Amino acid sequence: MAVEPIRWKKDHLQLLDQTRIPREEKYLEIRNLQDSIDAIKNMIVRGAPAIAITGMFGATLYFISCKSKPTFAEFLQMLELLLQSRPTAVNLKLAIDSLASTLPEKVYQTYSLGDLAIHTEKFAVALFEQDVQQNRSLAKNALELFQGKKLGILTHCNTGSLATAGHGTALGIIRSLKETGHDVTVYADETRPYLQGSRLTAWEMQQEGIDCFIITDSMAGWLMSEGKIDAVITGVDRIASNGDAANKIGTYSLSVLAKEHSIPFYIAGTVNSFDMKIKSGKEIVIEMRDEAELLNFSFLKDATGKDLFAPGLFSPIGSRALNPAFDVTPAKNITAIITEKGIIRNPNSESVRKIMGI
Repeated sequence: MAVEPIRWKKDHLQLLDQTRIPREEKYLEIRNLQDSIDAIKNMIVRGAPAIAITGMFGATLYFISCKSKPTFAEFLQMLELLLQSRPTAVNLKLAIDSLASTLPEKVYQTYSLGDLAIHTEKFAVALFEQDVQQNRSLAKNALELFQGKKLGILTHCNTGSLATAGHGTALGIIRSLKETGHDVTVYADETRPYLQGSRLTAWEMQQEGIDCFIITDSMAGWLMSEGKIDAVITGVDRIASNGDAANKIGTYSLSVLAKEHSIPFYIAGTVNSFDMKIKSGKEIVIEMRDEAELLNFSFLKDATGKDLFAPGLFSPIGSRALNPAFDVTPAKNITAIITEKGIIRNPNSESVRKIMGI
């Protein structure tokens, strides 16, 4: 594993601070629940799978840091606080629901504080290990979709090791294509306003020795018209039961452009990305983030924590901005959803239920 975004150290968590990449590689120590929540909210850790894993280790640290056993009501309150840290990504909700199902009130009451810490640690470690295996299986399944030796692939946001427990989803596919002898060139959308593409994807591709060009978010149509793109692959934060998919803002626009240019548009995500309780993408809650991220590059700080750019440097002081973190791509624009269980071509309610075994 080239990049380790998450390290569990038994009594604390180490997270590679993704707001500092590529300027420096620094791990932050996470020692309690609030540290975990802050790391998720402040984008220290990001990517739906990595958020869920961090959240579960946060639950472990909650019990480790308690001086006395919390009541069952306090336990449920803790899970709700975790859930509100990033509401759009479904992996966190599924992990929380799954953990809660292993600790119904009757069972919870029989456990000591030490038992609860051990139980949640085992749950978090299992989720971490499962994610790595699922991503590798997903990438293996995707290989049949790519026949050409030389490939130009456009991707959006960051979907590699940094966004997961290790291998990655969309970037995991690209990594596996290289491993199987394909000559891959990656075109990474810069992904405004947090620049996950120009900062994180480009950095990961350098680590892997994969050819990569950073492009502006508005450049994709030109690249497609020039015949440089063989496929678009993105990750996903939540998939509705009909195949509609929520992902980083700008994904929907890429799907429209790909359709216009007859280019395959693939979504890569594990079955943990599916929310079978919602009928369509219209039910997905879209997180609205602070407009300062768009106006001031407010997340970019120097080694002392001071803002690198002063307000008003890029936008007039007093300007307003819209900053939705995600948008929804309708299933009709998706060529296929790639999962560890198989490939869902032309996704719809029936094909999604089939892959989910429902």
